[in-house]
Amino acid sequence: MHQGTTGQIIAIVLISIVIVGIGALLSMYFGRRAKSSADWLAAPESLPLGVVVITQFATAVGGGVLIAHVGIAYSSGWSVFAYEGSVLLGFLGLAFIAKWLREQSFTTVPDILTKLFGRNRTVTVVAGIAALIVPFGWLATQFVSFAKLFGQLTGIPAAVLVIAIMIGSLVFVLPGGLTSVAWTDFVFGIFKILMSLVIAGYAIYLAGGWSGITSRVPETLWSVKGIGAAGSEQIWLWIAAIVPGTLTNQLYYQRVFATKKVGDARRGLVLSGLTILVAGVYAGCIGLAVRAMSPGLANPEQAAGWLLTRLPTALLVLFGAFLVATIISTTGAALQSVVANLTRDLYQNVFGGTRGDRATISLSRLFSAGVAALAAVLAIAFPSALGWLVASYAYSAAALAAPIFLGFALRKRFTLRPAAALASMIAGIAGCAAAQLAGTSVPYAVYGIASSAVVLAVVGIGTRASIPSTVDMSSPESREIG
Repeated sequence: MHQGTTGQIIAIVLISIVIVGIGALLSMYFGRRAKSSADWLAAPESLPLGVVVITQFATAVGGGVLIAHVGIAYSSGWSVFAYEGSVLLGFLGLAFIAKWLREQSFTTVPDILTKLFGRNRTVTVVAGIAALIVPFGWLATQFVSFAKLFGQLTGIPAAVLVIAIMIGSLVFVLPGGLTSVAWTDFVFGIFKILMSLVIAGYAIYLAGGWSGITSRVPETLWSVKGIGAAGSEQIWLWIAAIVPGTLTNQLYYQRVFATKKVGDARRGLVLSGLTILVAGVYAGCIGLAVRAMSPGLANPEQAAGWLLTRLPTALLVLFGAFLVATIISTTGAALQSVVANLTRDLYQNVFGGTRGDRATISLSRLFSAGVAALAAVLAIAFPSALGWLVASYAYSAAALAAPIFLGFALRKRFTLRPAAALASMIAGIAGCAAAQLAGTSVPYAVYGIASSAVVLAVVGIGTRASIPSTVDMSSPESREIG
């Protein structure tokens, strides 16, 4: 990607400052709705359906769509929809338990395991760590993505850009926690959807219209056949890797917990999954358009950067705003999710910390600054060595998928004990590690989830309930242990 002219750089920096400023004003405005620490951590029963749908979209569509997904479309055409479709499958899986999740007034993922298996500190610690490593990984990698993209566009040093995006993320989170993040994401999410369609349309225009694309790109990429162009093996690998990660991502659960109406929990997830397909339209159109104009790129992930060199100044500046809005909405959501785990699961539930509302919010804000700073340091120190964080998705899914979903399925037939949850999570992590060391072709998360499910089923069957059906043994109060 070439560096813009001085005028373009100044314009992009100014529009970025404007975007962050707008985000700050929106965050402070909506943050006034956060009247308590519960509002800061979970925004319980406060978000209408439209906000839930768009904030899920804004959270899910981050820097990866800007580069990696466009690269998929460049090399494999409409197969990018197989990737986005895997996210949709994950959302549909969450919809299966959405109503129950919303009815329980949860705050974080460990709350789910407490409800299903009973209260236990060790289970809370393991589940809390498994739940927070994914959003923390998102936070650090989004910082890196922003620094790389914006650095190539403006020539600004990476460290300066990482610090800038860190500050922008804090601006989204500090005023009202999830309350301000969700509502600000709603506004930015609408902007992202509109800009995605504008940029995708302009890319097609540059390529000479759809006829220009079809005349220069193999039919196997742009026709209906293009959905399978990546090959069945690659598509199944995507499904095996992405669906479990989506099913256990706390960022999505939090927005289910926050829906205003119980009935909106399931509808919100289904509609959110459908909006994710907008990312496929954006990536697919750009990837195919660039393939038509420049078919010889050495690295497919250079496609998005190549397009930037062809954008007129006005659209390039708007793309800069789109870039900032896309990444900062994801980083803000990830940061708030990590802090919710630290405050709720570790500080309050494990270490027994008790504070009033104001003190809890102040502590959460302190955690926000610390987590953001740590992620920024990692992004600056290891800008090309954050690939290991991808493993966090696999290990998190391996630890949490079976206890949440199989536990939900077994909750009325068996007395689920904390020991079953702990054994299942440990088995998942061990199975995941063994498969990773063995270098299996199937994503190692699948082996971890299978191991976790087998252990949970065996232990669960061994503690079959022998109590009247009128007693709700899914209540943690009926099964709490010291």
